Amino acid sequence: MSLKEIAAMAGTSVATVSRVLNNKDHRCNDPGLEKRIWDAARQLQYVPNETARMLRKGDNSSVDSPFTVDILLTRFDSIEEDAFFEELFQCIKEELIQNGCVLGDILHNVDITRLTAVKNDSLHIPFRQTLSTSEQASSLNISVKNNTGLIILGKCPSMFIPSLRSRYSYIAGIDRNPTDYEYDEVICNGQTAASKAMEYLISLGHKNIAYIGDCTYEARYIGYYQTLLLHNLPLNHINVHPTNQTVQEGFAAMVSILDSNERPTAIFCANDSTALGVLNALKKHKKKGYLPSVIAIDNIAESQKTSPMLTTIDIPKKEMSHLALMLLLDRKAGSHTEHVRLELPCRLIERESCSYLYE
Repeated sequence: MSLKEIAAMAGTSVATVSRVLNNKDHRCNDPGLEKRIWDAARQLQYVPNETARMLRKGDNSSVDSPFTVDILLTRFDSIEEDAFFEELFQCIKEELIQNGCVLGDILHNVDITRLTAVKNDSLHIPFRQTLSTSEQASSLNISVKNNTGLIILGKCPSMFIPSLRSRYSYIAGIDRNPTDYEYDEVICNGQTAASKAMEYLISLGHKNIAYIGDCTYEARYIGYYQTLLLHNLPLNHINVHPTNQTVQEGFAAMVSILDSNERPTAIFCANDSTALGVLNALKKHKKKGYLPSVIAIDNIAESQKTSPMLTTIDIPKKEMSHLALMLLLDRKAGSHTEHVRLELPCRLIERESCSYLYE
């Protein structure tokens, strides 16, 4: 396997392939090209950096086969559907390159729905791309993947965890919602992030604050209403707008708010993608004299390009990616056996979308 083969599969030059795979700061103007390169590299089992050079020289004495990391995205059917996870995924790819690891299978929500119950009621996650269509439709049991770890992006249903453990010896999760120590995980607590966002809005004088986002066992929703209670503010259910936290649903929720007679002075969005939809709706459906403060969580790249620029709570994606891979490698080395939770802090990014309430 060579960079030339990857370039041929992706339909680009060897120089472009080299920049994408070996330069963590390089970004293609065409995101689709970057995705094709990574897909080709994964299919051809690309081995990066020093590990690849040593293997090509035939020096196997100090180099094991490269450690492979599969990715399980639990919330959406594809990485591209959520900008936060897309940026997180990019950080993970960079960490893999820097540590001589290989990107393996990418499992999405659709793979979870294909789980098949067998006689002992255990559940087995299928290989995404290595089985034929007929094999995927069968109740074939999948064996443990050797020398392969799994990084779970997002909240994984508890019922699937035993199956994941039966397939992977090394598992780490990255999320805003902690589990009950069911596997190693790196979190930036969504409840803490929500409380920080709410405290900021309240410090600006806002008391009538709406929430747009997931409300199902969601740490950010808990942080929203607990902060209201802490400040003796009522939880008005008219202000709660359950969504799947997409740009489209954020837009629709904001249109609904604009059409109502009771409009909040501030809006807390569970993620930046939702806030992008909210800001788009405010721009398209203007109400004279009504410009609520808007705050969200994630600090994705797009949040700096909105008008007004979005005030948000930063989630440290690069650090979370680095620590998740370190947990996998540390467990592989046998250096820890207990399930570990590493919690990183979030921080407020003050921009233009929030302002003091003058009454």
